[in-house]
Amino acid sequence: MTDNAAFAIRARGLTKQFGELVAVNHLDLEVPSGQIYGFLGPNGSGKTTAIRMLCGLLKPTSGNAQVLGLEVPGATNELKPRIGYMTQKFSLYSDLTVQENLQFIADIYALPRRQQKARIDELITEYHMLAQRKQLAGTLSGGQKQRLALACAVLHKPELLLLDEPTSAVDPRNRRDFWAQLFELADAGTTILVSTHYMDEAERCHRLAILHHGVKVADGAPGELQAATGMWVIEVLADSPRQANQVLMAREEVVSVTQLGVRLRVLIPQSQTDPKQLVQSCLDSNAITATVNLVPASLEDVFVASTLQPGSKQ
Repeated sequence: MTDNAAFAIRARGLTKQFGELVAVNHLDLEVPSGQIYGFLGPNGSGKTTAIRMLCGLLKPTSGNAQVLGLEVPGATNELKPRIGYMTQKFSLYSDLTVQENLQFIADIYALPRRQQKARIDELITEYHMLAQRKQLAGTLSGGQKQRLALACAVLHKPELLLLDEPTSAVDPRNRRDFWAQLFELADAGTTILVSTHYMDEAERCHRLAILHHGVKVADGAPGELQAATGMWVIEVLADSPRQANQVLMAREEVVSVTQLGVRLRVLIPQSQTDPKQLVQSCLDSNAITATVNLVPASLEDVFVASTLQPGSKQ
């Protein structure tokens, strides 16, 4: 397999500045073909800017990228028929029906008329919109709008699908159903690049990059990243979690404490030889009753560890 076939996207030093703001800073990226690759990061981390550069909507300040073997933005016109793009904000026509929106997209991609009806009927059935076929898009629920937007993005059967926080406005059940559809597309050979700020969604990706202030701070399969945090993760179940949080954060060896209800997740560098005893002793000396256990890292732990500034705490 050639490099172009192995990777749907390859970027080197991809950078975008808006005046003094560096939105994406020297991004190196390799997205394997036929996989779901995630961009994980909070709002303002550079996810949307990176996606817009990769689909040719934004010209990089520096660096280069190949998408499906084509240089972007140089070969944008050749690339457009081969990719699908779904924006974070619903961007279809609210005053057109579901069927009319799909018909309009089919015309944009110059799908032959003899194929249009069969393809539109297929998508309306597959994305469970039979009852909404003649309904105005503006009156659809959040989940229905999401399904319609995805149907429009894949109508022309693109090789690469770029999704910019596609589930930010829908409920957990619709998010779950949406991801089931993404796995079906990936199994059929579509490469998917999806940005998200949901940790549970990031865990579903085959591989992912964590972006922070425009910089890629981690890259790999979720399991690889969780195994390579460089941190011990101690879970504390305390009678007084707020007090436990305060006394643990006062310890120099502790770099982060996150409270989840009555539980705390404590990050300690792996240079410490007995982190469990360190935490237990700290709590005991402050008369705080707690159960202390060493646990595997979650993706949220990975994100916290990856985005820590030297000498800082979170």
